[in-house]
Amino acid sequence: MKNKATVISTVLCLLPIALSVLLYNNLPNQIAVHFDDAGNPDNYLPKALAAFGLPLLLAAINLYSHFRITVDPKVNNSAASLRTLAKWLIPVVSLIVMPITLFIAMGEKVPIVMIVTAIVGLGVVISGNYLPKCKRNYTIGIKLPWTLDNEENWNHTHRFSGFVWTIGGIWIIINAFLGIPYLMIATVACLIVIPFVYSYIFSLRHSD
Repeated sequence: MKNKATVISTVLCLLPIALSVLLYNNLPNQIAVHFDDAGNPDNYLPKALAAFGLPLLLAAINLYSHFRITVDPKVNNSAASLRTLAKWLIPVVSLIVMPITLFIAMGEKVPIVMIVTAIVGLGVVISGNYLPKCKRNYTIGIKLPWTLDNEENWNHTHRFSGFVWTIGGIWIIINAFLGIPYLMIATVACLIVIPFVYSYIFSLRHSD
C-alpha cells in the first residue's frame, strides 16, 4: 500500500507534462516561474525546462518525501493526517500550480499569488491542527535538539506551535485576499522563530 501511494503520487506530479506537450508549440520561449507580491513575474525559465523540468523536479521531491517517511523508524509517532499531508502535498501543488503557470505564460489572467498563498495558508492551518498529536519522530514536526532530546519539551513545543501555526495559517489565508506586501514572509518567519524560541526557553527552565 505504501508503494502504491508513492507510485500514484509520483504519477500525479508528472501528469502536467501531458498538458505541457499539448500546449508546447503555443508557449513563449521564456516562462515566468516566480512572481512578486503584486503578481508580476520576476523570474523566468526556458520553456522546455519549465514545462518538463518542473514536474520532474516536483516528482523527485515527492519521492524524497516518501523515502524519508518510509525510513523513519518512529514515523508512526507522527499524526496520521500530517503523514498524509506530507505524502500528497507535492502532487496537489503540481496539479494546481503547473497548469496555472502554463496558462499565465499563454496570456491568461490568473491570480497565481492569491491561489498559492491560500494553499500555503491552508497547509499551515492543517499542520497546526495536527502538530499537538505528533509524538517524537525524526521526519515530521518541530525537530530541534531540545525537542528530540526531551519528550516533555517535544509535547509542550508542539502544543504551543499548533496554536501558533493555526493562527498564522488563518492570517496567511486572509492575506491571500488582502495582498499586504511582505506579510506572508513575516508570518512564515514567525512560524519558524517563535516555536524555536519557546522550545529553547522551555529547555533552559527545565534543565537539570
